[in-house]
Amino acid sequence: MSGHSKWSSIKHKKAAVDAKRGKIFTKLIREITVAARMGGGDPSANPRLRAAIAAAKAENMPKENIERAIKKGTGELAGTSYEEANYEGYGPGGVAVMVDCLTDNRNRTVAEIKHLFERHGGSLGEPGCVSWIFEKKGLIVIDKDKVDEETLLDIALEAGAEDVKEDEGQFEVLTEPGDFEAVKKAIEGKGIPYNVAEISMIPKNTVKLDGKKAQQMLSLMQALEDNDDVSHVYANFDIPEDVMEAMS
Repeated sequence: MSGHSKWSSIKHKKAAVDAKRGKIFTKLIREITVAARMGGGDPSANPRLRAAIAAAKAENMPKENIERAIKKGTGELAGTSYEEANYEGYGPGGVAVMVDCLTDNRNRTVAEIKHLFERHGGSLGEPGCVSWIFEKKGLIVIDKDKVDEETLLDIALEAGAEDVKEDEGQFEVLTEPGDFEAVKKAIEGKGIPYNVAEISMIPKNTVKLDGKKAQQMLSLMQALEDNDDVSHVYANFDIPEDVMEAMS
C-alpha cells in the first residue's frame, strides 16, 4: 500500500504548482460530466458527483466550469459523450497496474495505453489479470507532524475508519467506501490537514523496486497520468519515498 499512497501524496503536493493545470481541469470536467450523466445532477444524491465536485474545488476550478460540466452530463447542454474504460497490466518488475479511463474513442485509448506500457518496460494484460490484487477503500493521508497518532486514532475510529497505519512520515487512514465521507468530515472538523483524501484501489501486497526498474515504473506512472483519457492509475509498487521524490 505504501508505494501507491506515497505516489498520491507527492502528486497532490505538486498539484498546487503544476503547470499542467489545464490538463487537470480537463480530467476533472470529464469526471463531473460522467458522474452527472450516470447518477444525476444533484450532488446530495450522487456520491460520485459530490466527490468530483470536491476534487474540482480543491483545484480552484471556477464555479461556472463545474456547473457547465454538470449540465453537459445531465443533457441540459450539448457536449462530448464519454464512457468508462478500464485496463490492467504489468509494470517493470511485475508490478500490477490498473488504469481507469474516460474516453470518447475506445480504440484510440487502448492503443495509447498499450503503447505507454510497452514504452516504459511493461505490458498491457487481459481483463482481470491484476484486479484481484486490489480492494476499493477510502484513503486519507496525513503528515505525522500534523497530528499525534493517539488523537488521530480516536477521531478516525470513532467516525468509522477501518484502520490507521504509519508509514515513513505519514499516517494512512483506511475506510470502507461507504464510511469515507464521515471519516473525512470528522478529520476536517478537527482542523487536521491532509495530503490525500480519495476513494482508491489499495493493493493487498506490494512489489519492492529500486534502481532502473524504479525509474521505469515512475516514468510509466507519470506517462499514464499525463494521458488525457486517463482518470486514475493504481499500482502495487513500493519505492522509498526519497527515491520517489528525487525521480518524480
